[in-house]
This record gives sequence, C-alpha cells and structure tokens, in this order.
Amino acid sequence: MATTNPITSPLSDDAQQTVGTVLQDSLVDYVDLSLTAKQWHWNVVGTNFREAHLHLDELVDLARTYADEVAERAAALGVSPDGRSETVAKSSGLPTTDEGWRKVEDVNQAVVATLATLIARMRERIAVTDEPDPVTQDLLIAHTAKLEEAHWMWQAKTV
Repeated sequence: MATTNPITSPLSDDAQQTVGTVLQDSLVDYVDLSLTAKQWHWNVVGTNFREAHLHLDELVDLARTYADEVAERAAALGVSPDGRSETVAKSSGLPTTDEGWRKVEDVNQAVVATLATLIARMRERIAVTDEPDPVTQDLLIAHTAKLEEAHWMWQAKTV
C-alpha cells in the first residue's frame, strides 16, 4: 500500500516534476542497461571472450551504481523511484537485444550502439535540468562523462 509523500522537496512543484521525470527516465535506462549487459555477459562467445566477459561486468557495475545514484537523488527530492521490471520494460528508451549466443564482435557493436543512444538521452536530460536543478544536472554530467569514456573504450575494441 502506497503512503502519502513523506519526503519534502527543496524544489518547486514544477521543478520537482521536471527533474523527477528526468531521474525516473534515467533510472529505467540504467536498469535496462544493467540487465542487457548481463545478458550479453552470459551469452558472449568467440575470440577474446574472457576480456569481453569481464568488460561487460564493468558495464553492469557502472549501470547499477548509476541506477542507485539517480534513484536516491529522486528520493531526496521527494520523488518515489520506480525500478520495477514492468516499468523498465515499458519505459526504457534503449535498444533491445536478441536472445541467445552472441559473438564478441556483435556484442561490441551492440554495446557501442546502446551507449550512443544512452549518451544522447543523457545529454537531453542535462539540458532539461539546467534551470530547475543544477545539482541533478551535475550528477547527470558526471554520469555522461563516464558513459562517454566507456563508449570510447568499446568503440576502440571494434576498430
């Protein structure tokens, strides 16, 4: 049973709504990334398997850490985060992945494409949070910098 909002927000109602939406959208994308990267981790095969397998776990850890950070930021602003599987499935803006075994090269390309999509979405969110909440914007900027670094490293593997 849901309870009334026990957390007051330092933001105005409009700012809380705007920032809450950004944080919720980020949460579902990060949860989706963590699940998708784990799916690739379990199913990757081929040359350089071990390196890809371990690198995917790093991506999972990054996504899980960022999911927790945006969820906790939302809670701190009086917005109840929703990371339920049904919410993630219907709300994520990331590309889907196929089931089954995937060659290392295919996984590398999928990671690059997925990170590119996420980075574009995060840059939009950075712009949206500029005025209503620079603190959240700061968090998103830090996340995006690390996502761009990961994107570069995964791209460098595909050359």
